[in-house]
Amino acid sequence: MGTIYKTPDSRRQTLALYDRQLRSLGCHWRDRYVDTAFGRTHLVETGNFAGPAVLVFHGGNSTTAYNLLLCRFLLPHFHLYAVDIIGHPGKSDQRCLPPYGYAYGRWASQVIDALGFARMRCFGGSFGGGVLAKLMCVAPEKVEKSVLVVPAGIGNALPVGAVKMLVPLLRYRRSGDERYLRQTALYMAMTEDVLDGDTIETLRNSFDHVKTKVGMPTNVGARRMRRCHAPTLVLAGERDCLFPARKVLRRAPKILPCCRTYQLTGRGHMHLLTEGEQAMIVSFLQGDPPPPPGR
Repeated sequence: MGTIYKTPDSRRQTLALYDRQLRSLGCHWRDRYVDTAFGRTHLVETGNFAGPAVLVFHGGNSTTAYNLLLCRFLLPHFHLYAVDIIGHPGKSDQRCLPPYGYAYGRWASQVIDALGFARMRCFGGSFGGGVLAKLMCVAPEKVEKSVLVVPAGIGNALPVGAVKMLVPLLRYRRSGDERYLRQTALYMAMTEDVLDGDTIETLRNSFDHVKTKVGMPTNVGARRMRRCHAPTLVLAGERDCLFPARKVLRRAPKILPCCRTYQLTGRGHMHLLTEGEQAMIVSFLQGDPPPPPGR
């Protein structure tokens, strides 16, 4: 198994940041490890331990710890199982799975089995939304309901935005100047207010210490996805350079039998959710699923 880190010290630096960000949540959490055919997988169990269980998938080249900071609004309501995606920074095994095909879906299905659930409510953003989409194709019966935020795997755009980011990224790698790091991030964030200290620190760690993965989970097949009747909420950014709303929100209702869509107007891939949008997500995940079709 190869390493996903650039130097022997890179993993230590990444996990030190991971643990600092977890501590900054200010709530109780515990480590969980489960075994899958793809490798040992780590989860952070946290939130409201008396609430409904929700399996949470983080974004690409990022970590569960940073994702939980973005998802603080879920903590009072749900018993979260926030998983470190295998092959990404964090405490799971470093085996990288291909972005094409459905290996990520099979891995996620095995995580649910190993946790002892027959099915779970699920939340995934960006790369993690793509992993969740693959799960919905592989094991639709294991998804009780799902929320996909700026997800890969539904309506991926050509990687023009990623190409545009290369110039400031190369300048950052040569100089280490944070100005170029911010310029790189702004292709996804659109506005400076999105780039808080934790976001910049996470981006810097990813570029400095992790062998960045540019391949996002590929678009799922319509026939496979139509087998998933779990109530699903899909949110997409109007100005997202990776998974634009015009593509994601057009295709999602065509391939998901029980789908609601919502456009994050004026926002890019990296974004801030309003309090109303956070409340909408919480309400959707809390609500009882509708009866199966035909009843």
